[in-house]
Amino acid sequence: MAQQIVFISGGTSGINLGIAMGFAARGGRVLVFGRDGAKAEQAAASIRSETSGVAMAGAADVRDPGAIHALFAKAAAELGAPNVVIAGAAGNFMAPAVGISPNGFKAVVDIDLLGTFNVFRCAYDVVARPASLIAITAPQAVQPLPEQVHVCAAKAGVNMVVKVLAMEWGRAGIRVNAISPGPIAGTEGVERMAPTPEAKALWTERTAVKRFGTPDDIAQAAIFLASPEASYITGTILDCDGGMKLGDASGDFLAPPARR
Repeated sequence: MAQQIVFISGGTSGINLGIAMGFAARGGRVLVFGRDGAKAEQAAASIRSETSGVAMAGAADVRDPGAIHALFAKAAAELGAPNVVIAGAAGNFMAPAVGISPNGFKAVVDIDLLGTFNVFRCAYDVVARPASLIAITAPQAVQPLPEQVHVCAAKAGVNMVVKVLAMEWGRAGIRVNAISPGPIAGTEGVERMAPTPEAKALWTERTAVKRFGTPDDIAQAAIFLASPEASYITGTILDCDGGMKLGDASGDFLAPPARR
């Protein structure tokens, strides 16, 4: 398999940093970038320290296609043309529909939805083919949740971007998929959605596998989708959520049947 060169937006923390670690640990050459160049430098340094891999940092706002194009051109010159691009930048906060401002709603849509499209559209011009593009979506794309109207709208759009680009770009040697993570321990998203020990325990009970996920769980899913073993998979939204989307699994389904 050819060496993987991986560009990751939002790769400075959480799930996306875990994905970067996973690829770097397997010999991949990684670019992590976000709006904060200093955070990106810290993330790249931690990747190099923990994996002995090659990691480059960059600063670009996913809402600015020009900045992404410039960064991708620079990174491709230093690392090589990417064959994996991951759109992971995202924003979220809890707010009821009557309490969110138009600017707040727009900010999440711009980062999550427009940002995903911008990263993928810029990637189209620089990737080495065959290439794998992977978006990080969320269960809110298909499951409406109170106080998440902005995220539900943005992530539903991300899922459709993935499917349409998969249809249009397959003939160009580009596969496009998404990963929909469940609750991932230690991430900002979990701290916002389940801020108390009681809430975390409730979420854990509702998953089929009875645990929170880890960033490495998502990294393994991304590594698979980017691999030759997944060469016939495109336009897919891969749930990596411990079975949470199946429904409430908090009952004791292993208890012996009652006697009649």
